[in-house]
Amino acid sequence: MDTRSHILVWDEEYRHVRWGGPRPVSDVEKEVLPGSLVLDAGCGNGRYMLPLSRIYNVVGVDVARNALSEARSYLARSDRHAECIASTLTALPFSDNSFEAVVCYGVMQHLFESERRLAVEEIKRVLKPSGILFIEVFGTDDMRFGGREAEHNTFVRKGGIIYHYFTEQELASLLGGFVQVDLQSIKTEKTFNGELHIRHLIKGRASLQKAMPR
Repeated sequence: MDTRSHILVWDEEYRHVRWGGPRPVSDVEKEVLPGSLVLDAGCGNGRYMLPLSRIYNVVGVDVARNALSEARSYLARSDRHAECIASTLTALPFSDNSFEAVVCYGVMQHLFESERRLAVEEIKRVLKPSGILFIEVFGTDDMRFGGREAEHNTFVRKGGIIYHYFTEQELASLLGGFVQVDLQSIKTEKTFNGELHIRHLIKGRASLQKAMPR
């Protein structure tokens, strides 16, 4: 396990984070056949793993053992099962070419640059040649951008958690080892205390082979 403080702090963070309900996985459903083996990379307390487990054979990894314990409880209550393993993204405990898909939503922004590169290499390694990575990260136009900078566009927040904010070009470059990368910026307006703010996400897919025409 990685012993850096910004990794270990997640176990403490999940003592306070509560289940927010399952999140949509429609992007995955559109492209990945039911019954496929899917990795939820950075699964947290299971908000994506639970809906994925209704369709796929799912394995979830996370650094926070408290989060994994909660995820198992939520799965059990819904009479669902997924294997939950404590691991960093930079050293995944799986064989090469294991998964038809990897879901990595809201995770890559919590790593330093060198760790992000390692994590992407590990994801590529465990994906099958026909596999797809589904990814979502914070964008630089997000209202939360800023703070005590540790690296370029990377900030340290409460308890030592890392927040990195991407441009589309940066994320595309990070995923440059994939054959096909499709990304889009999603900006939504939120009002807080009477003031308008922007939430910015960059979301998309990356594959090791060109998609076949439909």
